[in-house]
Amino acid sequence: MSWARGTGTVRRLSSFIVLSRWTRVRPAAGKLEYGTKSGEPERPIGRYPVPYKKDLPYDIVELMEEVETKGGFLPNIFKALSYRPVEFRAFFAYYNALMNKETGNLSKADRELIIVATSANNHCPYCVIAHSALHRIYSKNPILADQVVVNRQLADLDDRQRAMLDFALTISSAENISEDHLKKLEMHGFDREDAWDIGTITAFFSMSNRLAHLIDLRPNEEFYTLGRMPKEKEKRED
Repeated sequence: MSWARGTGTVRRLSSFIVLSRWTRVRPAAGKLEYGTKSGEPERPIGRYPVPYKKDLPYDIVELMEEVETKGGFLPNIFKALSYRPVEFRAFFAYYNALMNKETGNLSKADRELIIVATSANNHCPYCVIAHSALHRIYSKNPILADQVVVNRQLADLDDRQRAMLDFALTISSAENISEDHLKKLEMHGFDREDAWDIGTITAFFSMSNRLAHLIDLRPNEEFYTLGRMPKEKEKRED
């Protein structure tokens, strides 16, 4: 499914299933503030203003509302990039192409772990925190992403994951890629299409990391706790 309105098309972003409310206080003239439901001001999510929903193109608002409805909150990256709608569409179209494809040997957890390692290497708090949460949910492993962030060499990675992240970090560090790099991947079951996937995810999120630095993008508080503990079963009284 896709939405097409005005100058662009935004595709469904099914991987943002864990993505409370996007609320703002109408500011005084010349000043943009963010607020809670009670109207109390809160810390801005970044250094650029977030447009009012009524001022955004229909397709972008519709996508935001779907993501928020499915996940319970709207990740701040959506709000921040809405500042430039054309770039918003381009960013999420490529995100969707990389993260929601159904071919290849990379699982959703693999893709998120690549992002975590890349973002840790680039010292990007927003992407580390947000995608560590997504990795915990997809992998059902509450500790591996944290281990990779703190010290990848000591993390409980299997040989396949280690080869995948070694290749990703080579891309992230802007090193020359040789046939030897590809052969090392092949030893762990990754073909050249997989190498392309690992490389493009790493390259895209290296760009995303720099963009988050420019924006001074703040992570949503909800990301910090997602996937860390199993949901407690409700106890029913007899």
